Amino acid sequence: MPPIRRALFSVSDKSGLPDFAKFLHQSGVELISTGGTAQALQNEGLPVKEVAEVTGFPEMLDGRVKTLHPIIHGGILGIRGNAEHEKTMTEHKIGPIDLIVVNLYPFEKTVAAGADFDTCIENIDIGGPALIRSAAKNHAGVTVVVDPLDYILVMADMKANNGAVTEQTRKQLAARAFARTASYDTAISTWFAGQLGDEYPRWLSFGGRLKLSLRYGENPHQTAALYVTGEKRAGVAAAVQVQGKELSYNNINDTDAAYELVAEFSTPACAIIKHANPCGVALGADCLDAYTKALACDPVSAFGGIIALNRSIDSRTAAKITELFTEVVIAPGADDEAKALFAKKKNLRFLITDGLPDPGSVGRTLRNIAGGFLVQSRDSGRVTNTELKVVTKARPTPQQMDDLIIAFTICKHVKSNAIVYVKDGATVGIGAGQMSRIDSARIAFSKSKDAARALGRTEALTVGSVVASDAFFPFPDGLLVAAEAGALAVIQPGGSIKDDEVIKAADEKGLAMVFTGMRHFRH
Repeated sequence: MPPIRRALFSVSDKSGLPDFAKFLHQSGVELISTGGTAQALQNEGLPVKEVAEVTGFPEMLDGRVKTLHPIIHGGILGIRGNAEHEKTMTEHKIGPIDLIVVNLYPFEKTVAAGADFDTCIENIDIGGPALIRSAAKNHAGVTVVVDPLDYILVMADMKANNGAVTEQTRKQLAARAFARTASYDTAISTWFAGQLGDEYPRWLSFGGRLKLSLRYGENPHQTAALYVTGEKRAGVAAAVQVQGKELSYNNINDTDAAYELVAEFSTPACAIIKHANPCGVALGADCLDAYTKALACDPVSAFGGIIALNRSIDSRTAAKITELFTEVVIAPGADDEAKALFAKKKNLRFLITDGLPDPGSVGRTLRNIAGGFLVQSRDSGRVTNTELKVVTKARPTPQQMDDLIIAFTICKHVKSNAIVYVKDGATVGIGAGQMSRIDSARIAFSKSKDAARALGRTEALTVGSVVASDAFFPFPDGLLVAAEAGALAVIQPGGSIKDDEVIKAADEKGLAMVFTGMRHFRH
């Protein structure tokens, strides 16, 4: 591979540009560039030939047409060593271009900033992707760079190879180039579909940028990585890790579940998550109160769990949290004393976010299946007191009604079949992921008795509580377990063909019951 002799620059992100361009100039590389980039290079005292000078045509149509010209693309796509290509290039005075340095108009950032339709359209790059794809296709003779992070890689290769770039590096950069244009087009098509209200367009793709290469996946024999998308949503993907060990696949998955849960509440709330299921959730007067109540629900399962809070953490709360082995803590912030306390636990991963995700926002989730993927809208459904239908003779008290709403909200974040007991704003029993609803009800009741013993009490924590079911009770049996557990009020979607039997059983037990008309399956 001969050394690089001619390079074309057209970059929106100019970070690292001066040093890279100076290196190329010192290596004897001729620099060609489009208007804005050419000006930036000239400001650094570098000799630059503008594209218009090379093509003989000025930039036109408000800059929409700059590099879309045979002189440019012929210089990129001509196959080195091909006699016919070289003859044609000579006849038309097309000089080879060995290095393409392009990053695209900031379409994703423009959309994220809330720009209007026309501004977003103008930030769709046309010439850039064409240059990138041409160079990537002809990577046998051309090097393409789409990310300033790769400037160092190219410089190192050229230094080691008398100004040339190795075949392996060219292939690696070409793969990144195609991935970048694919991700860019994905961002455009997704935005455009959203503008049209086309929730499920005929062609759907997803794009993301690598943020973390993880040690392994759910298990050590699996590989994994974290990618970030253009979705502007506060949470674990955008969080800053203040301290602690490297995050694992399971850490990230569980932390996301925990933070999405506490974001449901406007008052101080804490969620303790284990294997993507909550083992304790509570609202409180402050962070410490919420954490203490959440921990009381299932202190055994909380060991080695994930703790999420929806308020900035103070030193009192941090001191209490550090009494228990915890994998991850995530919150919108923390004071200096709290950070100092966490710092003493070197393995504790502590994440700070820039806010809370909006639980009512529109978005999509996806899941792989063999040969495809399932896509659905995010479960942003919520119920209020005025939407609930009382179906029993007994009516919930105002306090019970508040707890019913809390319990049903938590149910949305528990694997189905889900049963959640709540008392005074805190979970006192959770049953998750069982094949039958009655088993979930029994498990939650059993764990509440274990938690009571840990607190030195003889009576199950569920006595005097309310209970939520994520879907309807198909038979009265699950409800009867709830009554046995001491629950006084029930919230469920309703809609079973045996609703009348379930209502009758509730009346016989003196339970108040409300229907939501909405279910919260989570698989």
